[in-house]
Amino acid sequence: MSSTALEVIGWLGSAVLVVSLLQTNLHRLRWINLLGCLVLIGYNAAVGVWPMVGLNVVLAVINVVYLVRGWRDRHDERAYQVLQVDGDDAYLRHVLRVHEADIRRFTPGFVHDPFAHDAAYLVLTGDETVGVVVVRDEGDGVAQVLLDYVTLRYRDRSPGEVVFGPHGPFRTDGYRLVRTPAGMVEPYYDRLGFVRVGDHHELTVGPPG
Repeated sequence: MSSTALEVIGWLGSAVLVVSLLQTNLHRLRWINLLGCLVLIGYNAAVGVWPMVGLNVVLAVINVVYLVRGWRDRHDERAYQVLQVDGDDAYLRHVLRVHEADIRRFTPGFVHDPFAHDAAYLVLTGDETVGVVVVRDEGDGVAQVLLDYVTLRYRDRSPGEVVFGPHGPFRTDGYRLVRTPAGMVEPYYDRLGFVRVGDHHELTVGPPG
């Protein structure tokens, strides 16, 4: 391979690493960074820069470890905790305000009324808030979801499963039916057992599992 072609590969690997650092989604960051590391391992091995080969091997291993860990924990309820708060909770209002623009992308019709006595669930991993579910009790055991939001960093994971799953609060709070917001953009409910009904999804809830 010519020196010019090698130099192009080296620059390409460096560009991929830079692009990876611009990602806000951790899963995507790890994959792109791993690709950049592999390209640079090949490039530095070809030109004989062995310290850089070693560095990128270490970085590649770190990326693989975190990707495997993320894949393993993706559907693990133990990775998340659900904290119920009042609709007028100050921290809830802060989270909604910080993510307001992104929330409107996926649930355009959502308007938070802190005095409507709606239930709110914060989904946490460690000390980080990764999701918010706001629910209105419609009576007769029907829960109307007003908002189901997951932050960009965890959107490729499944924190919503801990809320809507068999051990989630809808079952323990005595609901028989959960109804999602109408017209939600990119809904993911089909794989959680919901059934599409017109412009929304519904989940028949049983007793706690």
